[in-house]
Amino acid sequence: MSRTENFSLLSRRSFLQASTAASAGLALRIVTEPMLAHAQRPDIPAGAVRINANENPLGPCGAAREAVEAIIPEGGRYRFDLTEELVKLYSSQIGVPEDHVRIFPGSSEPLHYTVMVFTSPKASYVAADPTFESGTHAARNAGARVVNVPLTKTYAHDVRAMLAAAPDAGVFYVCTPNNPTGTLTSHSDIEYLVENKPKGSIVLVDEAYIHFCDAPSAIDLVKAGKDVIVLRTFSKIYGMAGLRCGFAVARPDLLQRLQNYGGGNPMPVTAVVAASASLKEPNLVAERKRINAEVRAATFEWLDRNGYSYLPSVSNCFMLDTRRPTKQVIAAMAQQKVIIGRAWPSMPTYTRITVGTREEMEKFQVAFQNVMTGKVTAQVWRNEGLKRQSIDGVVLPT
Repeated sequence: MSRTENFSLLSRRSFLQASTAASAGLALRIVTEPMLAHAQRPDIPAGAVRINANENPLGPCGAAREAVEAIIPEGGRYRFDLTEELVKLYSSQIGVPEDHVRIFPGSSEPLHYTVMVFTSPKASYVAADPTFESGTHAARNAGARVVNVPLTKTYAHDVRAMLAAAPDAGVFYVCTPNNPTGTLTSHSDIEYLVENKPKGSIVLVDEAYIHFCDAPSAIDLVKAGKDVIVLRTFSKIYGMAGLRCGFAVARPDLLQRLQNYGGGNPMPVTAVVAASASLKEPNLVAERKRINAEVRAATFEWLDRNGYSYLPSVSNCFMLDTRRPTKQVIAAMAQQKVIIGRAWPSMPTYTRITVGTREEMEKFQVAFQNVMTGKVTAQVWRNEGLKRQSIDGVVLPT
């Protein structure tokens, strides 16, 4: 049997195994970063600076764009072989066996599947506060208790407090660099969490933004056979948010449990070939990391010169102190066609800013200065077109 036939057979088998969980799967609504951003501001004017959703303004690299163009004639085919080749390439680059890697259209799906599988009314979901909110929505779908633990004074995950807060935990979610703060949790703290967690629980490490910094990956814990699932995505540094490609990296037995919730369908051929081409570009990550760091540093220098406060970040986003309720600032910035990120309830005077291009950040600086000096003030909510929406019945913070 060829490798491609074996891949297809496993996919069909996984589909049949998943049928017992079909009703639960149909009830699952996967909440993603673009959904959260769109719910805050569904209408973005043409020509606006969009620094609200942690997208990469550079988009896919040249090689990825060429690969997408070349594969379009095959868009009418199911190309499991391309997916298999990508898994082989990626697993070889990160140094794990192929059966330790599962591909998904982005990293939001395996995030939600992990929470749905390993949490329940008897197994809590534990996360930092603030952090990426998607897992909370999944935990509510699972009927799990949600435990939010404040970040430390250095804005790292407080792993000891997380352990103490939930001896019944099913999933500990660690996003590093963290979304929205752009701050790191040390590898030693993640190791401590893994070694001291309750038996049967999972440490879910979201590394969506890891390529923007020099921090070590938690994939070494997967290689050591630990109860760890690492998430990776091509949406951020690779600029493929609209193409959708990501991976879960874990022991095969853990990945199989995720497969019972979803997976096995062929990936979009455009996403697969773009991801493969990106991985083959030897200097791509380093170059984009440098560009992001330079623009971020220039932005921080401007904020420092003008006396504005922010949280130091190693990522492509940071939290900015607006010194007032963020709703007003978000609206006033939008009047100037600069769309900035949302707020988190635990940081009511901070908003998240995505690092855009140098030109975009210069426009951000002008608009923010106008707001802070009173040249531009927010109008009434309804006149600004800011429409608060809800996801799973929860009204988004503003």
